[in-house]
Amino acid sequence: MPRVEYTSEQIKQIAQEENVRFLRLMFTDIMGTIKNVEVPISQLDKVLDNKMMFDGSSIEGFVRIEESDMYLYPDVTTWMIFPWETDHGKVARLICDVYNPDGTPFAGDPRGNLKRSLKHMHDLGFTSFNLGPEPEFFLFKLDENGEITTDLNDKGGYFDFAPTDMGENCRRDIVLELERMGFEVEASHHETAPGQHEIDFKYAEVIEACDNIQTFKLVVKTIARKHGLHATFMPKPLFGIAGSGMHCNMSLFKGDENVFYDKDGELELSETAYQFLAGLVDHARAYTAVCNPTVNSYKRLIPGFEAPVYVAWSGHNRSPLIRVPESRGLSTRLELRSVDPSANPYLAMAVLLEAGLDGIRRGLTPPAAVDRNIYVMTEEEREAAQIYDLPSTLHNALKQLRKDPTIVGALGEHIYGNFVEAKRMEWAAYRQSVSEWEREQYLELY
Repeated sequence: MPRVEYTSEQIKQIAQEENVRFLRLMFTDIMGTIKNVEVPISQLDKVLDNKMMFDGSSIEGFVRIEESDMYLYPDVTTWMIFPWETDHGKVARLICDVYNPDGTPFAGDPRGNLKRSLKHMHDLGFTSFNLGPEPEFFLFKLDENGEITTDLNDKGGYFDFAPTDMGENCRRDIVLELERMGFEVEASHHETAPGQHEIDFKYAEVIEACDNIQTFKLVVKTIARKHGLHATFMPKPLFGIAGSGMHCNMSLFKGDENVFYDKDGELELSETAYQFLAGLVDHARAYTAVCNPTVNSYKRLIPGFEAPVYVAWSGHNRSPLIRVPESRGLSTRLELRSVDPSANPYLAMAVLLEAGLDGIRRGLTPPAAVDRNIYVMTEEEREAAQIYDLPSTLHNALKQLRKDPTIVGALGEHIYGNFVEAKRMEWAAYRQSVSEWEREQYLELY
């Protein structure tokens, strides 16, 4: 959705004409959770002057209590009025970057951190990094008390339609709401698993695309509630059915030129595309901790459900980690299939961009494409083809992350330290828990 560079005066005028009564100042914490400070419209001048302060110590992974004052600097291109109206008038939002009191960008702000990676991209002569995300989600029923159940809202399958796909009305309302907010929705359909849905929207420059992902999640959850449903972006909510991914379609541009495209290259890909691809392959095991950041993420990355398990690429089949979709010209792109929607999009894209740029800087060559079904290959065949496993647990992924200075550097010292500590605690809590599966297996036997 094309962004408008509003002036402060234009925003004030629109707010008055549209009866905007409240402002949501949105930002994202290190874990990928959307946070917002809501203020009355009377504070608009203060907001636009970058004078809006909040307590950073109350946000996980931000700052200690003795250094808690932080400032929200709104990005005026993200001005948007939510289509739903409250009893007290309309609500508008501005997505913000987080700054220190001395006017410097806060190192723990994921959106600001991605901008740091974009500077590295500009230094190499590229002008934009585009992302087309494909987020999937599940719809579960709410009970009479409004509590979440594990009952799915339908028994549909891939591309099914009513009456099997009972989520169709909800999904249609989500699409209509997104379009009212300026999204260009390209496709909307039932996914493979019962209760699972996908809505794809047009690619955008990476900061805007990540903003769109966060806004998308908010809209999906809001509209689902109105239908008596709970929308979840949890990667694998149920055993035995496919999990939810967020395939990321990526391309680099110089001005109006897609530098991944070369009509004379093999598969019509440029040398730059192959180097970027090689970087994604080379750093895959390290960035998995960021792109698949929960214990539950690794319940999705298993054979048999279309999610990638092995580090390989192909121009044709869908079992490898990275696929090259058929489109060429301006649409030439690399699709990374491992990312799931629990990932913080700003952090995920920072590590993926830095991985690709490292491949370009070092002039890396990717391994040969794998056009066979990797799932039916033996371990010896995979080893001979230089196909390696992705980490199988969050614990193993964190070990790979620690060993890769490029990916650690993409997060920066502050985010890396806080992210790893939070995830280490998550893994420790999981390791100490005793599951129903264990009781069923061992309680009587031993």
